[in-house]
Parts: sequence; structure tokens; C-alpha cells
Amino acid sequence: MWPAANAFAELDAAEDPFSFADFTWIPGNSRTHTSPLTLGDVFTGEFRADVAYHDSFAAPKGNTIVGSSEVFRHNEIQVTQLGLGGDIHIKNVQGRVMTQFGQYSMTTPRNDASPSRGQWDLANAYRYISEADGGYHFDVLKGINLQAGIFMSYVGLWSYDNADNWTYQPSYVSSNTPWFFNGMRAQIFVTSKLKIGPWLVNGFQAYGKFNDGFGGGGQIMWNPTGWFSFTGNQYYGTDTLGNANRKRIHTDGSIKVKYDDNPDNFISKAAASFTFDAGCEWGDGVVGCDSQYFIGAMAYNRLWFSHDHFGLTTGGGAITNPGRYLVLVPPINGATASSGAAPYFTANPGDKFTAWDMQVTADWMPEEFITFRLEYNHRWASVPYFASSGGVTPPGAATPARRARRWKAGRRTCGRRKTA
Repeated sequence: MWPAANAFAELDAAEDPFSFADFTWIPGNSRTHTSPLTLGDVFTGEFRADVAYHDSFAAPKGNTIVGSSEVFRHNEIQVTQLGLGGDIHIKNVQGRVMTQFGQYSMTTPRNDASPSRGQWDLANAYRYISEADGGYHFDVLKGINLQAGIFMSYVGLWSYDNADNWTYQPSYVSSNTPWFFNGMRAQIFVTSKLKIGPWLVNGFQAYGKFNDGFGGGGQIMWNPTGWFSFTGNQYYGTDTLGNANRKRIHTDGSIKVKYDDNPDNFISKAAASFTFDAGCEWGDGVVGCDSQYFIGAMAYNRLWFSHDHFGLTTGGGAITNPGRYLVLVPPINGATASSGAAPYFTANPGDKFTAWDMQVTADWMPEEFITFRLEYNHRWASVPYFASSGGVTPPGAATPARRARRWKAGRRTCGRRKTA
């Protein structure tokens, strides 16, 4: 059923942007309403601990899981993210900082090839920082924020912080699109329901530049009512390392709908989301977009039960990415985004890659500050991509042909996830 007209008490237009309704139901938004770590009017603190156990049915030797931006180790208890920080707000001065210790501090930098260009080891310079920006608020329209530093992108809808999401493992659309940008942005709140946010950044999830040019784009967020939200992101840049003539465009759009909200019922809330992404590259070896493009979509449905103390999410997604320019490089023999994984996993124009995933997630949330999560996820790819029982590091005595056969055995995997 659709929410009644009076289900969301919209406040006067003079209120702060997006404050007229509770948007904690939207994936990617924090579901907390208060912060016990608040210090007066100048600092709102955050502490995030993401501890997980993952099991791959392939039981890979070496315990390495491949093809994910959140799930990395099999049959082990691991700290994915440990973050401490918060927001500073002193008059019109703004600042935000959030650390990243644990697996994120190693896995996120290895997916960025830009530190290979030049010196000063940007991967280590930023390794333990997930967000760090400062800015100033201008009292124009409903407010304008001008900020510089590392900030979250939310291209692909799911948040970098798993506790904010409806699932733990993101679909391919989220895993293969940016989690962060390094640069400058403006947040222009045109009305209390509309935000426009242009960016000027170093690159597509990049600490530095891949070439001499900057990347550019922006976000539009429109929340006309408490039960509907639209977010769109656009990007243009040159993000092929050492190839300034290769151009990239990307578009991303997400629709979120809360179609039921009855706190006293057994099903206390229900919502759905749909995300669609498309993009391509052209120039210097790529003619048009025929052999180097990205199309992806994901859809999810979420139910909350018993005053939002329990949750159930079902959904999944699919991508096709000829050229593989957005596919996460599998860590074969320690390969990274800088080194590539050829000859085991090439990324030439026209190289095919199609994949899909589906999942079921059950949550118990006794307090708004903690989530216990049990998740089953199945992921499939059209080419050898996942780790098989032989793992991802071939034995030193194996011939290249044997290594290729060992890697080919890992084309499919499925697993169950349990997180807290």
C-alpha cells in the first residue's frame, strides 16, 4: 500500500534541506538518528566497526576471495573496516574525517592505478583515510557548501560503509563504480528538496590523475516527498593510465521508493530501489563505444519487521563491460590495478565480460547502532574470474599453461556471508 497523504509530516519550507522527512530508510544513508559522541555544537563523532566472517563454497586455497570490493577472505574472521572520526561544524566552517583501518586500508588502494604515475606513493599517503575534507557554508538559497578533499561519491547507490546498506556485498554496479573522489565539490541546495552538486576531481576513484586532465561531473538529488527519492550522477574524464587520448563518460541513476510505512504493524516498513548505469570509452585504439562500454542495473526490495528491529532484503544485478575497464582486477600472483592480471585476465578493447548476482540478506537490529547480518550471495561471470579451490596464486613450479587451467576452474562461486 502507498503511504497515506499525512504519513510524513512535512515541516515549513524554512527548515534545513531534506529535514522535512525521515530518510534513514534509503540505502546508503545512515539509519541512526542521534550520535552519543556529539560534543556540544561543534563536533558530531562517529565510530564504525565492520567485523565479518565469509565462506565461499569454492573453498579457495589461500583463503582469497576474488571479484568483490567488500568481501576478501574465506573462512576467517576479519576486520573489514574500523573507522573513527566525525563532522566538525564551527559557525560556517565545515570539516569531516573518517579513518579506515583493517582490510579496506589495503584493498581500496590496490584498486587505484593512479599512484603509478609520478612519485610520493599516494596509495600509502591516503591508505588509512576514507574521508577527509574541509569546507565553508554560504547562506545562499537553502545553503551552498564548498568542500575540498576526499569525499564519498555514491555512484552506484550503495555506501562505502556497509552498515548503511541493505546488503553487505554490493552488486556489480556498485562494486565496479567509484566509492570516493579526491578533489573539490559544491553542494547547492536549490530548495529544501533539491540538491545540485558539481565536482572537479583527479579521476574515477583515484588519489591522483591518470593523465594531465581533471575529471568532472556532478550529482542531482531530488527528494520531493518522504517516500520517493531520485539520485543521478554524471562523469567525464581521461582515466586510462598514460593514455590522455582515451576519454570516458559515465551516467548513473537511482530511484528509491518507500511503499509502506506502518510502525505498529508486523511489517513496519517496505521499500524498493532500482539503479541503472551506462558509460563508455573512446579514442586511441577504441573506435566509438562498441568495444569499450559499461551497462549495468540492480534492483532490491527491503522489508522491515517489528518496529524496524528486523530486516529482509532480496535482489541482485547484472553488468556487461566489454574491454573490462571497470572490472576489478583479480589478484592473481599479487596483481593490482597498476600491474594488471594479464595473461590470465586481459583487459583489451573488446574483451568480453558479463556477470550477474543475486542475494538474500537477513538483519537483526536490536539498537540503531548495531546490525547482525546473515547473507547468501551467488555471483556468476561469463569468463574465468573467481578463485577456485586452487586459489589465486599458482604454484611456483607450474607452467603458464597449467596456471591458466588452474585459474579457469574458478569461473563460478557462491557463498554465504555472516556479518556483525
